[in-house]
Amino acid sequence: MRIIRFLLALLIVAIPAASFGQIGISVSIGPPALPVYDQPICPGDGYLWTPGYWAYDDSIADYYWVPGTWVLPPEEGFLWTPGYWGWNNGGYFFNEGYWGMNVGFYGGINYGYGYFGDGYGGGRWDHGHFFYNRSVNNVDIAVNRNVYNENVEHGNNSNRVSFNGGAGGVVARASAQQESAAGQRHLPAVAAQTEHMQAARANPAQRAASNRGNPPVAATPTPGNMNQRAPAAGRDNVQQPAAAARPAEAKPTVHPSELPAIVRPAPANSGNAKADQKYEQQQNKLIVQQNQERQKLQQQQDKEHQRANPAQTQQLEQKHQQQTQDLQQRHTSQQQSLQSRQPQPHPAESRPRK
Repeated sequence: MRIIRFLLALLIVAIPAASFGQIGISVSIGPPALPVYDQPICPGDGYLWTPGYWAYDDSIADYYWVPGTWVLPPEEGFLWTPGYWGWNNGGYFFNEGYWGMNVGFYGGINYGYGYFGDGYGGGRWDHGHFFYNRSVNNVDIAVNRNVYNENVEHGNNSNRVSFNGGAGGVVARASAQQESAAGQRHLPAVAAQTEHMQAARANPAQRAASNRGNPPVAATPTPGNMNQRAPAAGRDNVQQPAAAARPAEAKPTVHPSELPAIVRPAPANSGNAKADQKYEQQQNKLIVQQNQERQKLQQQQDKEHQRANPAQTQQLEQKHQQQTQDLQQRHTSQQQSLQSRQPQPHPAESRPRK
């Protein structure tokens, strides 16, 4: 058994870094063109934009649109490299996106809002804080004070092709720098992104056969909620800058009691019962702790409301909204950090399905 594992490890090392994360399913027809949509306003400090993309559901043999959304990265300093469809051996395969210190190759696809085919121009990390480029992002400076303005080359804005290679696909290859980024330490999509994808898959209206390439939910302010949507824009409004974007209308959350219930993740099933049990105990402990912190902050805010006079109400509500947003962001970061350490099953060799 040790010899087999050793040989598998050598095989994995021999595989080029750029091929990691490729979904083993071949599709004969490439995905539809990318829809044009307005980016929702950034919900808070530290969120990074992850562009929408076409995923494929093999059970119904159809593509479905996963809306673009704002996501908290798993670690400070990490950036998102979007996934992309690429032609290979007579079919289209999807290369999974990932989090890392540098943005790698994503097929040369022009996803917009900073992802114009090469690198990322939507923002940068500086001394532990993320600074947003307002020229390509929809940011409220009252919420996100770390901003700057820098013109970014948009490439061919009229090119909505969503795949690399093949007939009519984008012609682009990874540079040495992008290949190096793929070989560096990186993490897969966080749990919020996975749940977001599953919510899109469960919505029949998101399927290409139903919406003919114009999904009813093209983008959302936060992951998973298909009701907090930003519909696709008109075809003449190709990648409007932040100032022209229409933020989605959503009632702001002011108090912890208005936050959605903390969702308990599915039990780990790595095959290591001891590790799975330890992970579940850590999840339970974190959920109890976060619920207690919600209750404590709610009680504090209730007392402040009781002591406040009517003239102070508006200012107090603004303070409470910021406190609640900070709490939610911290809790989301804690959950994502723990989920990134979930026990994983030993990798097994898989064959592409056709």
